[in-house]
Amino acid sequence: MVTVRKVDPGLMHKGSRGPRELSPAAREREQQGRQFKRLIALLKGPEQVFEVRLDPNEKPITIRQRLLRVASDANVEIAVRKHGGGFLVGLLTPERRTNRGRKAAAATDAARAPKG
Repeated sequence: MVTVRKVDPGLMHKGSRGPRELSPAAREREQQGRQFKRLIALLKGPEQVFEVRLDPNEKPITIRQRLLRVASDANVEIAVRKHGGGFLVGLLTPERRTNRGRKAAAATDAARAPKG
């Protein structure tokens, strides 16, 4: 059975509360995002490379994805490489581009050419 009771009309105005306070982890992520934005803004040419060191409690894949997301939002292509206990970050150049397991174009073209 459903219970019905009269309540304060102020309960209907949920939007009147102030914004929620961020958790410490969310504040840290926000700060890290701002730090990554500054790093990406400093990349002016291929001769500039930065090292990002990780804390022991940070997951490398998470930090790498955050770096790539911030760069994507800024319309900047970056290369991220493992280095020691962290990453090296620089602008993406043809030499820094990886083929991630794909065969080189020349080998692919030779395989497609008709034999005979």
